[in-house]
Amino acid sequence: MKAQRDYPRFIITAKGSRWVEQGHPWIYADEVIEEQGAAENGGLADAVSEKGKYLGTGFVSRESKIRLRLLSRNANDRFDEAFWRRRVQYAWDYRKTVMGEDLDACRVIFGEADGFPGLTVDKFHDILVTQTLSVGIERVKNRLFPLIVEILRQDGQEIRGLYERNDVAIRALEGLEQGKAWFPLPGLPMPESPVTEICENGIYYAVDVENGQKTGFFLDQKYNRLAVARLAKGRRVLDCFTHTGSFALNAAMGGAEHVTAVDVSVSAIEMAKANARRNGLDERMDFVAADVFELLPKLGEQGGHPYDFIILDPPAFTKSRRTVDSAQRGYKEINLRALKLLPRGGYFATASCSHFMPSELFVKMLRSAALDAGVELRQIEARQQAPDHPILWNVPETDYLKFYLFQVV
Repeated sequence: MKAQRDYPRFIITAKGSRWVEQGHPWIYADEVIEEQGAAENGGLADAVSEKGKYLGTGFVSRESKIRLRLLSRNANDRFDEAFWRRRVQYAWDYRKTVMGEDLDACRVIFGEADGFPGLTVDKFHDILVTQTLSVGIERVKNRLFPLIVEILRQDGQEIRGLYERNDVAIRALEGLEQGKAWFPLPGLPMPESPVTEICENGIYYAVDVENGQKTGFFLDQKYNRLAVARLAKGRRVLDCFTHTGSFALNAAMGGAEHVTAVDVSVSAIEMAKANARRNGLDERMDFVAADVFELLPKLGEQGGHPYDFIILDPPAFTKSRRTVDSAQRGYKEINLRALKLLPRGGYFATASCSHFMPSELFVKMLRSAALDAGVELRQIEARQQAPDHPILWNVPETDYLKFYLFQVV
């Protein structure tokens, strides 16, 4: 590196340098050979190869195994307000392009995929919800969050508040405390309620950004729900792990004869019922608070084929590589039992939202489940997350959602 730089430098191993040059923005602590200069926790530092080649600049984390999260590979970047404004505008312009007018509920920023390491920003009609998982973003949020709100409001989006959902244990890996609260925005009063209403695929949902799972609502399956709706007409549908009823409501809106929505959470089921009433779909739906792992065997013991379309959208069964084997067994159990319940010619939707369960392993599990169930699977579609959750091919962590539609033959 010939140009004079003001940032501390991290000298990176040859292996780490190759990893970065292939496009991944994370540099692990054990790939750092030497530090030159006093790098603050959450501050900026340059990554440099052993031969002095500039690799990028990023946020330092003293607590995490990920020692440096790259923000930029351009040595001319200055990380001032203009930089962050460009980044936010670029992310928002991308959403406007790939989502068109479908912006009432969408992901505005998807972490590393948008160049914001450790940051998620979701838009639920008039409320933004953030989740901050890196100490670097935590340090710049006071100037970054008002900027995000400003750019969206200037584009005609009504934003009445920004809520921080930092109540996740993973923040401890960055040395950050957990919590959730409204973020004070200049010139805007604090909202009175954390509940708002969104419209997705023509269906209205109440979203509680303070108490709902994750940031309040799962946006990544938006267009997969439409794919289910297209197949649901005239069918008897069982939606497992329904949460607040999104797949079930899309099936009912698509013309299903009847839909049963199941979730272990009583509060989620109550919210799903309210959403069904709000959309005038409750007369063709019923709701069951039950553990899917217990319910499917009971339905199997009763015999017959009470449903001809079953949807499995479970939470992530694994959040680390150490538990992949047990997760695979869990996925196989519910998929096997669902396939046994379906008649020949029935339809089946199944998903996994864990990036630790790669596509090839998920497909292997499905083949095994179908074989044990004595059925064949005719694939209709293989889908992923909605495009407001972009996938960077050089960052496999951004590629996490697997979704398949089959006919059972």
